[in-house]
Amino acid sequence: MTESTAPPTSTLSPSADVTPDGFRSMMSTFPTGVCVVTSLDREGSPWGMTCSSVCSVSLDPPTLLVCLRAGSPTLAAIREQGGFAVNLLHEEARGTAELFASGDPHRFDLTPWVQDPFAAGPHVVRDAHTVADCAVVLTQQVGDHVTVFGTTRRIVRQSTEPPLLYGMREFRRWSAV
Repeated sequence: MTESTAPPTSTLSPSADVTPDGFRSMMSTFPTGVCVVTSLDREGSPWGMTCSSVCSVSLDPPTLLVCLRAGSPTLAAIREQGGFAVNLLHEEARGTAELFASGDPHRFDLTPWVQDPFAAGPHVVRDAHTVADCAVVLTQQVGDHVTVFGTTRRIVRQSTEPPLLYGMREFRRWSAV
């Protein structure tokens, strides 16, 4: 069987009722984990932002993708550096998630972080249960966001605390059923 690379012809008609607010509202009903994506710019200054658009792409090689706003300074630093860290936040890290979503220019002064020589970006040491250091292999702009694919070069487990979740426009704790 030969795999086709051409997309099928769509029979869907465009709809005026799919607005950015409507799309955002729909996606809020799909809970996800929360991370802080970080990198350094050319001068060595740290940049980072809260991100819930993260997923695994491949096991071989181990690859993650993150989706960042096209005008983001964090994205600019990732492109300059060629790498990024994905700090997976634990359930006690709501304050850090909110801080890195706020745009506060002093966010790295308000939370503990480290940058070791093998890290692809700053590690948020108090609030991440695990950090993946990734090397950029591909970027692709789609609409107002850029998808960044990164091969995972190192994984650092910092704690065993459960993950922080985000859904229905609220941060939540993981709860056992």
